[in-house]
Amino acid sequence: MAVVLVDAGGTNIGSVRYALQRLGADAELTADAGAIRAADKVILPGVGAAGPGMARLRELGLVEVMRGLTRPVLGVCLGMQLLCAHSEESDTECLGVIPAGVRRFAEAPGLRVPHMGWNRLVATRPHPLLAGLDDEAWAYFVHSYALPTGEWTLAACDFGGPFSAIVSCGNFHGMQFHPERSAAVGAKLLKNFLEL
Repeated sequence: MAVVLVDAGGTNIGSVRYALQRLGADAELTADAGAIRAADKVILPGVGAAGPGMARLRELGLVEVMRGLTRPVLGVCLGMQLLCAHSEESDTECLGVIPAGVRRFAEAPGLRVPHMGWNRLVATRPHPLLAGLDDEAWAYFVHSYALPTGEWTLAACDFGGPFSAIVSCGNFHGMQFHPERSAAVGAKLLKNFLEL
């Protein structure tokens, strides 16, 4: 099975790659359109901001490549947000494969933005990506922007209100948290993605 990590400048690429190696998948880091199209599984990692992330994909000529993929795709953290239609962060047009916009968390008493740390995943509907996930699954988050819940939501979290933690829309999937830093839960979810 050919797994590729899209080299879109995310700073979590090394840790995602190592997490995949622990699962027996040696993911190639690439910005080559042909390699991305030929892969069995495509992962779009990312840490940073939506504007620079989309600028990098445009600069590499990968926007239409990513939109046209028919194999399973997984966006991680910022990578998940880039799968959406729009981000409030720098008013950024994103890939648009998930028909919803990403919003900044509202500041509120007792809520410090960014949302940073462990939070509970609550499944909202069954999906193979969630196989074996129990009711006490926790994942590690670091983000200031989030996707509201909707028909695309597989699992939600609460931070001043519900937001999408795991999403799926056709062959495009996303995890807002860092599975590579989420211990056994993250490893299980990455394994489930590799088995889709």
